[in-house]
Amino acid sequence: MPKYVIEREIPDAGKLSAEQLKAISKTSCSVLENLGPKINWVHSYVTDNKIYCVYIAPNEDMVREHAKQGGFPVQSVSTVCAIIDPTTSE
Repeated sequence: MPKYVIEREIPDAGKLSAEQLKAISKTSCSVLENLGPKINWVHSYVTDNKIYCVYIAPNEDMVREHAKQGGFPVQSVSTVCAIIDPTTSE
């Protein structure tokens, strides 16, 4: 199944408290439950003003529907074509 990276602009995201991040996570998980088992949230990276989320889903439309239902911003959705890390050089 395809993997996607979602870019979300959220001003001062890096300053969100643990409680705020927990609330965002709960909202995301609740929407995922409603959408069913075909879409999975892998993890997210919180930076100063953006959150980058990694999802596995059958298509981009489902990723965007998750964002719509959760009230999450979406600046871009990119399909992951390959994953590399230091072991790729071996």
